[in-house]
Amino acid sequence: MKIAPLAFTVTDWGQMPATEHPGETGMALWRTMTIGDVRVRQVEYSAGYLADHWCDRGHILYVLEGELVSELKDGRTTVMKAGMSYQVSDFGDAAHRSSTKHGAKLFIVD
Repeated sequence: MKIAPLAFTVTDWGQMPATEHPGETGMALWRTMTIGDVRVRQVEYSAGYLADHWCDRGHILYVLEGELVSELKDGRTTVMKAGMSYQVSDFGDAAHRSSTKHGAKLFIVD
């Protein structure tokens, strides 16, 4: 990941506009800042959220609140709780998708 030239920038995520992204079930709210090819997001998944796609994009994902299940297409699952993160490169492992029973708030860089 290479960050394009950028001055020291402070982001108040609560002031960033949210966009809605429906899952197979539930909803994701994204607050996004794009810097060149790098996307920085605060994402909130509603209770009952299940992603509507398998993802091969690389991410650094940190769980701020709640609990997230990361499912890999090969059948592996990982329960992610607040304070945990995962890192994966583009096409670095099996495709993955997220779900949550009770909701989760994440910070994602990709």
